[in-house]
Amino acid sequence: MAQREQISAGKSGVLAHFGHMGEEPMTITDGDGAYVRDRDDEEYLDFTSQLYCVNAGHGNDAIVEAMNEQLDRVQYVSSAKNNDARTQLADDLAEVAPQPLTDVFFSISGSEANEAAIQIAREFQDASTVLTRWRSYHGGTYATAGITGDPAIRLPVESHASTSGNVKFLPPFGGADAAFNADSPEDLTEKSLDHLEYVIRNQGPDSIAALVTEIVGGSSGAFTAPPGYFEGVRELCDEYDILLVADEVITGFGRCGEWFGSHTEDLEPDMITFAKGVTSAYAPLAGVLMRSELGDSLRDDAMDIGQTFAGNPVACAAGSAALEEYDDHLIDNVRDLSPALEEQIRGLADHDVVCDVRGRGFHWAVEFADPETGEPVFDPRVEDGYNPVADIVARTREKGVLIGGGRPLIQIMLSPPFCIDEADIEKAVGALDESIEEVFE
Repeated sequence: MAQREQISAGKSGVLAHFGHMGEEPMTITDGDGAYVRDRDDEEYLDFTSQLYCVNAGHGNDAIVEAMNEQLDRVQYVSSAKNNDARTQLADDLAEVAPQPLTDVFFSISGSEANEAAIQIAREFQDASTVLTRWRSYHGGTYATAGITGDPAIRLPVESHASTSGNVKFLPPFGGADAAFNADSPEDLTEKSLDHLEYVIRNQGPDSIAALVTEIVGGSSGAFTAPPGYFEGVRELCDEYDILLVADEVITGFGRCGEWFGSHTEDLEPDMITFAKGVTSAYAPLAGVLMRSELGDSLRDDAMDIGQTFAGNPVACAAGSAALEEYDDHLIDNVRDLSPALEEQIRGLADHDVVCDVRGRGFHWAVEFADPETGEPVFDPRVEDGYNPVADIVARTREKGVLIGGGRPLIQIMLSPPFCIDEADIEKAVGALDESIEEVFE
């Protein structure tokens, strides 16, 4: 009886993730394209693709049909065995990945993909240290929280168990959180790379297995690198024999206007970790794309790692169908509409309180600061109390548009499904524009 009363009162026994356990989250019951509906049949434009993952939009018939067809054949195959759907997706991934990446180690989530990449790199290199940037996110498991540069994720894990082999370096960011006093983008690139080389040499190159980096910042704020930065990172990794791992859990599969964010930087990493958009989030699936010499090393040494549900056939069928949808029209739509999306989002800088707008393709951040001091309007890292940025997210939702809060919550995130049109852009940015005015002006 108590359970029935709880359900009828709109409460749930489900514990929400990412710090939302004490809240009463909305209950989404239906989705179609770029829109979702809640239990009260209210419609919302989903302008963060839930968690940057429903790239093809909700209710894509081709993906659903592919999953149903696979369900009629075989629903599960051990991750230690071969399966035709799994092999097909591996071939499809190798076809669209940066050229040197040919082999795939499947996983379940982005965290577990990054875990696998770390294990593979450490074994291959016979070294333990992994370099990552401050203001990064790589997962919530012990190892991936350890390499994450966001303290809100890392510290709750490290308070109960130590993580080792993790060294951070400063990101090449401008704006209010700039780590370097750079005079130009070129100066920022030079200073960032000089700093990175100092960290490598000070740590000892022989102790470093890999450098793991996002290409465009994910929930940390859609930061893009200054010109020449990733070219320099690749050169340093080659010089000091460090594996370069691109975390493309968010930037993969068209989010930046190309198949992978690495393509937008002409970067050839040694490994790419992927998840989220590979199935458009229709089923959990992730993995590591790697160079053939890394794959051959795994085959020869038979490293005893794996996960029960890695490369599930139904998820793989969804993945192949999603890739076909991206290739057929959805990535083209990202390319076509990115200029209009960027123009409208950058127009928000007309508000004095908007200090920075940044991103690429269909992944953007809007950051807020006091126009007189340049400091965040509210900084949850050092302050308690009312956060007007959280109020913007809430007010935009009241206007029928779902946007996300960045990490830290001094910024908001816009990362829509690829099936939107110009009217959707106008609706989303217009609602955000009104919300900023209501909160700050």
